[in-house]
Amino acid sequence: MMGGAPPFLPAGTTLPPLPYLAVVLLAAGAVGLALRRNPPRVTGRHVLALAPWMALGSAAHVLYVVDALPPVLSPLAGSPTVYLTVGSLAGAAWLAIATGPPERVPTALAAAGALLLVPVVGTALATGVSPAGARWSTVALVASLPVAAAVWVGLTRLRPETAVTGGVGALAVFGHALDGVSTAVGTTQLGFGERTPLSRILLGFDWIPTVPVLGEGWVFLLVKLAVASGVVWLFAEYVRDRPAEGYLLLGFVAAVGLGPAAHNLLLFAVVG
Repeated sequence: MMGGAPPFLPAGTTLPPLPYLAVVLLAAGAVGLALRRNPPRVTGRHVLALAPWMALGSAAHVLYVVDALPPVLSPLAGSPTVYLTVGSLAGAAWLAIATGPPERVPTALAAAGALLLVPVVGTALATGVSPAGARWSTVALVASLPVAAAVWVGLTRLRPETAVTGGVGALAVFGHALDGVSTAVGTTQLGFGERTPLSRILLGFDWIPTVPVLGEGWVFLLVKLAVASGVVWLFAEYVRDRPAEGYLLLGFVAAVGLGPAAHNLLLFAVVG
């Protein structure tokens, strides 16, 4: 694999050997072309069904980090290759499932992602569980729920038009709340470092007063929540006017929060 990431990219960013990269790019291109030629129906339920797939990529990358993958599969789970790998699998599964009864597609798509996610998480946990890391992962998850709920209720009351984004908008807020809380907990309580340059800056303000559990990371959490809320508000009109495209793009926003959050929770539980 190639060396360390450039300064403007997250630490740990690597590219796989050329044959793997070619296969992944070809697979992603083929699935993308197939989806373009035969676009499946897209609703909020379909995008919510992709949540297990969002977590799957993160869990697979944890296996990569702890060196628990067979050598032949390991290059497919590096960052950012793992996103193309899992995205291709999810797209192919969606295409296959879309040939069945339309009303069952979201459930089947979510079930397929969950069936792949469970053994990956199980394999990661089988490498060893850190009691402290597992405890703080649980704290982060539990703390994120009321935070996300409060932000979502406040957002929909302050800007009632955002309610049109429904569960996908709520997932976006929750994903970024969980990412913010888990990142703050990881850096404050477990000594983890943040890989993204901008996040490192937000977490590096030593003059900021600390709060229990989150330390200085409460500022990072506030920024994440403000950005996620603003994006959901801006996408509300798009979702109303062009729901298929709007839900997909908002789902991508949710994945940007939920994916790293799931990675944090599992990594903390394994090596924290």
